[in-house]
Amino acid sequence: MKTSGKVLADQVSKIKDSDVFSIRSNNLPTWCPGCGYFGIHQGLNNAIQRSKLPHHMVVTVSGIGCAGRYPFFTSNYGLHTVHGRALPVATGVKLANPDLTVFAVGGDGDGLAIGGAHLPHIARRDVNVNYLLFDNSIYGLTKGQPSPSSRPGLKTKASPEGSTDKPLNATLMALSYGASFVARLFAGDPESITEALLAGIKHPGFSFFHIYTTCVTFDKQFKTWDNLKAWSHPLPDHHDPTDRKTAMNLVLEDDFAMGILYKRETTG
Repeated sequence: MKTSGKVLADQVSKIKDSDVFSIRSNNLPTWCPGCGYFGIHQGLNNAIQRSKLPHHMVVTVSGIGCAGRYPFFTSNYGLHTVHGRALPVATGVKLANPDLTVFAVGGDGDGLAIGGAHLPHIARRDVNVNYLLFDNSIYGLTKGQPSPSSRPGLKTKASPEGSTDKPLNATLMALSYGASFVARLFAGDPESITEALLAGIKHPGFSFFHIYTTCVTFDKQFKTWDNLKAWSHPLPDHHDPTDRKTAMNLVLEDDFAMGILYKRETTG
């Protein structure tokens, strides 16, 4: 027990010395206990810290939904905007001040339903914005209706017999629209989120991060922690992230390969 106590004390000291909490605001996250969004929050905070980005040069833009609360939980500048409109607002912020590092965050309902028409245009314009899609495949804030990415058979109060709609594949959509950086990640692996974000921040174009996460309150069937941990696995060692066609084929064949799927080669 003494050894365990010392290990814990050393870990706490290491966290304090890392200055990781300086990126957090005084507002504690209000997500449900056990929500996967905490892992995404940790991954993004770590990426900002490791990048040595000045906090006043970082802007986080959100829409509506559980992910829409994100700007309140971070010490950098933030905009809590209109439902589904995080991407056009983030585009405006980046165009107004290209020196800023801009993150857009939103859930699958916000980004694939009411805001779904904005993804192809920011991708084709290759705006230098980093977009994190928090995909728990359910409308959490409005109490658990199926979303555009819900699996068939998902039973909720709005779909008591199970959802019958075919789900959208956000990773495939981003690749199809020509996004120049595409990663698929798991909220239960914050370190991989951090590493992917560090690469995306350096990428001179639109970076899309499709992050599988849980809704511990409303989804007990599919995107549970146990299922996502069992299903998720790294990309094959031989995967070539500069080959978009290969990335698309992989996404069509495998729903749970995680990592940087595609990164456009840059010259100069």
